[in-house]
Amino acid sequence: MNNTSVSVQSKTEITKKIKIAVAKGDGIGPEIMDATLRILNAAGANIDPEFIDIGEKVYETGNTSGISDEAWDAIRKNKIILKSPITTPQGKGYKSLNVTLRKSLGLFANVRPVSALYPYVHTNFPDMDVVIIRENEEDLYAGIEHQQTQDVVQCLKLITRPGCERIVRYAFEYARAYNRKKVTCMVKDNIMKLTDGLFHQVFKEIGQEYKDIEQDAQIIDIGSARLAARPEEYDVIVTSNLYGDIISDIAAEIGGSVGMAGSCNIGKNMAMFEAIHGSAPDIANKQVANPSGLLNAAILMLSHIGQNKIADKIKNAWLATLEQGIHTEDIYKEEVSKSKVTTSQFADEVIARLDAKPRHLKISNLVDGKGTIKIPEYVRKTARKTLVGVDVFLDWAETNPNKLGKALEKINSYKMKLKMITNRGVKVYPDGLEETFCTDHWRCRFVSTDMDTKNNKFIYQEVQFEQIIDLLSKLHANGLDVIKTENLYEFDEKRGFSLGQGE
Repeated sequence: MNNTSVSVQSKTEITKKIKIAVAKGDGIGPEIMDATLRILNAAGANIDPEFIDIGEKVYETGNTSGISDEAWDAIRKNKIILKSPITTPQGKGYKSLNVTLRKSLGLFANVRPVSALYPYVHTNFPDMDVVIIRENEEDLYAGIEHQQTQDVVQCLKLITRPGCERIVRYAFEYARAYNRKKVTCMVKDNIMKLTDGLFHQVFKEIGQEYKDIEQDAQIIDIGSARLAARPEEYDVIVTSNLYGDIISDIAAEIGGSVGMAGSCNIGKNMAMFEAIHGSAPDIANKQVANPSGLLNAAILMLSHIGQNKIADKIKNAWLATLEQGIHTEDIYKEEVSKSKVTTSQFADEVIARLDAKPRHLKISNLVDGKGTIKIPEYVRKTARKTLVGVDVFLDWAETNPNKLGKALEKINSYKMKLKMITNRGVKVYPDGLEETFCTDHWRCRFVSTDMDTKNNKFIYQEVQFEQIIDLLSKLHANGLDVIKTENLYEFDEKRGFSLGQGE
């Protein structure tokens, strides 16, 4: 099986300069990038920046993507990008460049470490030390949306087996490489039994290969509540895109400040490093921004490219600076801070302590990592796929499901039968409740079935695609507005579609 390296933790320091694409970004971006690069340069980081323009200025030239062909070329050539926050113009229909970069470059893993810096940065959880590993390319963030009726819009939630396998394995490999003891999976598979169910199933499958690591799974709602209340109980959390976006900000905020957290976006061939906060245009050019988030992202970058000693040197200097009460305005507290400094002054103070280590905060020690993280190539398993029916979605403005159901039962199409009608996922025919509120969006499930009278349940039979075409034609001929269809399949005789609520 071929393995693809996606993150490096080499014990041999890299001496050759590594070219990286650097985007100074918008708002406070240029200020915090200048401060960060000065620290990296003073520490002896072996990098060769190639500056690129992306974001607001590029949007304003009429480029709706926010990134030029030249910038794309530089990123793909260098394989590494260190990026300040950017501004996406509001109200003009522009897509997020952050999402574009992550998905276009195949950056499937978003990694956000959050450690408490108590008492130097206020938090109620002084023992917090958690890493959120978020799937970065699919889920609802695929952004596939449609308005189907006057009342109803939809967003498709796409969860794939290869996407689940990559992110789950990355989480376990990360835990092993960074000496982490536990991985927690957060899902909502009590409701979304197929999509989140697949994520959870893959977690259990891959977890069998990592018996040295403690593992558990939690429902995302209670998991989020416990993370907010008892974050010290968590070590590494792996989850899907939307959940990860939310809980990583929760973790950063309760850990002290969203403004101090860095993140990395890892792919098979590319990697992007950035602060998790926005461009904060309201404080731009005032030299009050805290560069810590971007600096922490740069530390992750140095570890990724094998420069662990330099990464540790910078991290320890940063921690020592915070310990000595030298703080920017956002974290300055009279009871613990000794000096309020500007963005540039904070960089100067970190540089002055490049040979220091913290006395109370945990010393950074990336050098003792366990090697290279590897993700195997995805191998697709074959399964027998059988077509057993179709969900037909109708735009129908009336509100009586019994009227619609009786009309549909009269349609005879190759013995395909109406099994049920749902509205917003709830069964309303047959035997629906009159209290159920109905919109103009109806899912009508047609199947070719025999009844198992002994067990009083349907037995799904294989249907042919031509039967579905005939059904749709007859629905149209009867004046019904078909807005969407979803074929119903079994895979190795296992149902590949959800039941209606109440079915």
